Amino acid sequence: MQASKNKNMEKAEPFYRLLVPKQKTSSEIINEARNVLRTLRTQRPFTPTEDQRKLFGSGSSRAPQTRPPSVFSLHASSFDLAESRPVSGVRLSPLDHKPILVTFAKDEDSPIPFPKPPADAAEVRKVSSARARLFRRTSQGNFLSAQMVPPDQNEEKLDSEEPALMSNLCRSNDNCLAEQRSYTPFNDESRQLICNERISRSEKEEFLKGTAGKFLFQLRGESDQMKKPGTSSSWPRSTGWKRRVTGLEDETRINESEEEEIFWHTKILPILHELEKVEDNIENLCLACTKLYQALNEGNMLGKRFKRRSVLLKTLYKLVDTDSDPLCLKLAKIILAMKVDGRNLLSVCKLAFKICRDEKNDYIIQNDRLLDCLLEVLRTEDLQKNNEALLYCMGAIKFMSGNAVLLNEMINKGAVEMLLQLMKQINNIKENDRYFSSLGHLLVQLTATLRNLADLPPARCQLICNGAVSELSVALEQRMNDKDVCTYIVRIFSKLSSYSDFCAALADCSRCYILFLALLNKHQKQQDLVIRIIFILGNLTAKNNEAREQFFKEKGSVNTLISLFQTYHELDLNAQKWYHERGGEGKKHPKHPSEAEDVLIKLIRVLANLSIHPSVGAALAAAHRVVELLVTVLEYKSVDDCEELVINAATTINNLSYYKVKSSAVQDKKLHIAEILLKLLMSNNMDGVVEAVRVFGNLSQYHEICDFIIQKKIYKFMIALLDAKNQDVCFSACGVLLNLTVDKNKRALLMEEGGIGKLVDCLRDFGPADWQLACLICKTLWNYSENITSAASCFGEDTDTLLVLLTSLLDEELALDYSLDRDLRDYNKLYWEREFKPVAEKLLDRIQSHHSFLPTVTITPF
Repeated sequence: MQASKNKNMEKAEPFYRLLVPKQKTSSEIINEARNVLRTLRTQRPFTPTEDQRKLFGSGSSRAPQTRPPSVFSLHASSFDLAESRPVSGVRLSPLDHKPILVTFAKDEDSPIPFPKPPADAAEVRKVSSARARLFRRTSQGNFLSAQMVPPDQNEEKLDSEEPALMSNLCRSNDNCLAEQRSYTPFNDESRQLICNERISRSEKEEFLKGTAGKFLFQLRGESDQMKKPGTSSSWPRSTGWKRRVTGLEDETRINESEEEEIFWHTKILPILHELEKVEDNIENLCLACTKLYQALNEGNMLGKRFKRRSVLLKTLYKLVDTDSDPLCLKLAKIILAMKVDGRNLLSVCKLAFKICRDEKNDYIIQNDRLLDCLLEVLRTEDLQKNNEALLYCMGAIKFMSGNAVLLNEMINKGAVEMLLQLMKQINNIKENDRYFSSLGHLLVQLTATLRNLADLPPARCQLICNGAVSELSVALEQRMNDKDVCTYIVRIFSKLSSYSDFCAALADCSRCYILFLALLNKHQKQQDLVIRIIFILGNLTAKNNEAREQFFKEKGSVNTLISLFQTYHELDLNAQKWYHERGGEGKKHPKHPSEAEDVLIKLIRVLANLSIHPSVGAALAAAHRVVELLVTVLEYKSVDDCEELVINAATTINNLSYYKVKSSAVQDKKLHIAEILLKLLMSNNMDGVVEAVRVFGNLSQYHEICDFIIQKKIYKFMIALLDAKNQDVCFSACGVLLNLTVDKNKRALLMEEGGIGKLVDCLRDFGPADWQLACLICKTLWNYSENITSAASCFGEDTDTLLVLLTSLLDEELALDYSLDRDLRDYNKLYWEREFKPVAEKLLDRIQSHHSFLPTVTITPF
């Protein structure tokens, strides 16, 4: 029975990779992936910090004459006081009746005589001034609806100042005063009171609290009354009809107007006088501006509805000429809070831009909350109407984002969501729109800010949640001809694609592959743009098998990669030729890769990652031009010249050599590849040596390569590598030795260099921690001992040690460490049961059946 068992085992096939792949388990695929197919990692492209803060960086593709300037002069004259008038709070409805044409011809039958206008213009100005001061509040807010009531002789009559004011709102000609007087009876006392402005403050307060507090006229009410049936629309307004207001809201409004008047004189005006007196003392001016902002905020006077807004702004504009950034910062904050628009908004945004442009001002900006004002501008101002103002506002925010403290503050204030909303508005402007080009300048500032925000984890989360991938992709597609915009968006993707959650979101955007390929074809020689797109593609294809397939299936994807490879390979050759011609052979080679080398590094990484997919890898293995370019890199470039480039090329060849397709370019060039790998194998770079050994591990499945290994004494080097005490190095070297032992004529080579003893040592050192390596060693020893007649003659003095090791490693309680966490324990057990145990049991049975004396073995736990 035992003899039959041994006979069957002797007929077992040797352990080596079959030339025709068969269906494999998941563990076998993982095992092979470790040995053959590997993705590559690389550093993100480096973006140097600009020496100076500018609206557009030094590398901008925009011509200086076609872009807004980063440097300009600002003076008080840059602001326009005419645009600083307050906005009325009343929205007047148009009158339905036709206006009455007032004539000054004498009419004996006229019941009301027309009063004569004042003799000179000064009197008119006095009247207007008095009315403006006394009834200014009536031009703001919403009037309460009032009922028309018949005149009551017992009621107190209201002077005609308020109807006059409402008439002024409706008429713009110079006859408004005369017209109003023609409609409204004036008594002599009231006319004298208004024209001469001889009212004391106490009298004024009594007037406001009394008569004016009880009655408030509304023009619209009169027009409604005129439309009543049976009522003539041409009735004169002196019919005696009045409006009775009994609501508490009107009294509150009048009181608020009076309170604002008092607040202005007691709180604001003294500060303005102070600003005018201390023009030479910057510290006092800054202090006064701080007090002014606090007072305006306290009095609810910030915004457009403040009545004396123009007076205030006029004072502030004059101070802009003072050459002091701290003071200008205070001024900008107040002016922005007053909600200026038009030319004034542009000028104050330029002022903020000018302040933020100097990095030394970051500290005072942090303390003065200018960011809040600028974010409010972005949130509220019209994109098309104020696109230039928004440009400088966004430029100032971009400068702020270069400061870590301000960057965190932006995130806390919701800047990410706000910027994406602004980008969405810009994306809605199509190319044929007249604002499209100018908004491209704004988009540069916006995307540059998002690039800085992308460094922080909270911002990355917000970008994903708010659909940044979609909006950035739309902008990228619309602005394909704008290299600056494309570069900043690609930089954002470059940063974020290094993180698995964002990379998954980007991979789900199927449109991105088309956009990236279009950009690569359009800007092929723009290294800073190309290298980042290639880096992104490398990240997308590193872990996502669907991304590998989807990118490969895009029309012209491989041709684009080949074209880029040729372009930058030629650039690298020219650079290397120039370096040697300048005497570079005797000098130390530059430590960092050149621009061309960097592109090639990341481009080859994409090819290596793509080759993990079975069908894509097989297609690339048959792409002769791809393999030729990889081989060329190994021919002209040494590992000392550019380590990462050479190792990446070797790794990619290793991945492609795994696929056994009829038209495999790797198979056609296998001997040439083996020859050029000798240079890497004999180098002092251990990473390079390991990659070369891995390639030999795949190529040694061919008899020609095995003969080459023996001819060049490479097998001795492989045996020596078993002493490296490094799991990966031992694994790769053992793979080559495994394939060599398939040939009966080459098995004895293991004994010449002490290979058996070194394999046993590797099994002892790494077995319990690496069941894949332990399995590979057992497979090699199984092949080696195929024609065994005596265990002692086959394994020599290592026989007993091997028996002890195999016996102990096959004991589950001793071999598996149950102190590990559950997942790791299950992982180890999977490989122990499916990979190591079947091979080790067969090998142990073979040795025991050919061993004349079985020693007593004391098994100690690992």
